[in-house]
Amino acid sequence: MHIQTIELMTGSPGTRQSIQVHRFGSEGARPKVYIQGALHADEVPAILVTQQLVRQFSALEAEGRICGEVILVPFANPIGLGQTVLGQHQGRFDLRDGGNFNRGYAELAATVRDTVHDRLGASQDENTQAIRQALREAMAALTANTPTQDLKNKLLALAIDADIVLDLHCDTDAVMHLYALTPQRVLAEQLGAALGARAILLATESGDSPFDEACTRPWLQLQQMLPQFPIDLACFGATVELRGEADTSHDLALQDAMGLCRFLAKRNALLLEIATERAPQCVPTPLSGSEPIAAPHAGVVVFHRAPGERVAAGDAIADVVNALTGEVTTVRCKSDGLLYARCGSRWAAPGKRLAKIAGTSLARTGKLLSP
Repeated sequence: MHIQTIELMTGSPGTRQSIQVHRFGSEGARPKVYIQGALHADEVPAILVTQQLVRQFSALEAEGRICGEVILVPFANPIGLGQTVLGQHQGRFDLRDGGNFNRGYAELAATVRDTVHDRLGASQDENTQAIRQALREAMAALTANTPTQDLKNKLLALAIDADIVLDLHCDTDAVMHLYALTPQRVLAEQLGAALGARAILLATESGDSPFDEACTRPWLQLQQMLPQFPIDLACFGATVELRGEADTSHDLALQDAMGLCRFLAKRNALLLEIATERAPQCVPTPLSGSEPIAAPHAGVVVFHRAPGERVAAGDAIADVVNALTGEVTTVRCKSDGLLYARCGSRWAAPGKRLAKIAGTSLARTGKLLSP
C-alpha cells in the first residue's frame, strides 16, 4: 500500500487541508477501481466501511490477490468534516455558499467529444483508451477558485478513468440502497446482491451531476454523440447508501466491506474465493418512480411506517401534528413500493421530505435526487 497526500487550496491563511489516498495493486493496471467514503461528510458509516477496506485490501495485496489497481479515499471531504455549527455537524452542504458537496461535478462529454473525434476508429478497445486519455486531459485543464471546487476537481481526477467507481454514502434513517445508470442495470444488480440492497434506483440522468454520474455519464453521452464509433460503457459507477446515519456498527462495516470485496472479485478486480452467491433482495426500479413524501405544513412528525416496509397506494406513512391546534394531518403515499428512507428530525417545516418510496407507478421528471 502506498499512501498519497493531496493538498487542497487553502481557505484562509494559516490553515491546511488535504485528502489521503490509499493505493493498492499496480499503478496503471486494469481493472482500475476507485472507492471513496463520506463525500457528504456527516454520513460517517462510510468511514467505518472504508477503514475495513484498508485492512482487507492490505491483506489481499500482501497475498498478491489484487489484480489491477485500487484507489481508496477513506474520507473524501475534509472540508465538510470540519464544519460544526452550534455543536451540530454539517457535512452535506458547503457553509461558504450552501452548495451540495455531491453536486456540480464537471460534465466532460462535450469537451471529450471535440478532442477524440479524430482519434476514434473501428476498435472499441482502442477507443476506450483514447477516451480515457481525453478525460484525463480534460480534468487536467480544469481550474478552481474555491477550496470546495478544488476538492471536487481533485477527487474527480482520481476517478475519471476508472473501470469501477463506488461512492459510499448513507441516508438519515434507511435500508441499504444504491443508485446507478439504467443501462448498467446488470452490474447494479450484482452490486446490490453482494451488499444485500433492498432498493436499486436507476436513471439515465438524475440531475445536478453527482460524483458517480460525472464518471459514468460521459461514456453514455459519447455513445449518443458519436454513434458511428463503437464506444463501450467503460466505467460502472454507483452511489451506495449504507443504511442510516446511526448505523455505525463494526459488524455491519465488516459485512459491507466484505460485500464490496465480493462484488470486486466478481468483476475480476480481486482474487477472492466466494463460497456462495448472495441472492438479490430486490428488483431495480426507476429513480423517476421514487415517491418523495412531503410534509403539507409545519408540525411534529409521527411515523406509521419504517424503512424496509412495503407499502401500498393510500397507506398512511406519517402524521404531521399542528403545534398550535393539535390538528393531525395524515400523509399517505400514492404508489406501491418499498419505504427505503425517512428523515431523522421529528419536526417538519412545510414541504420537508419525510420519506422516500421506491415504486414504479410515478414518472417524475427534472432533478430526481434530494437537494
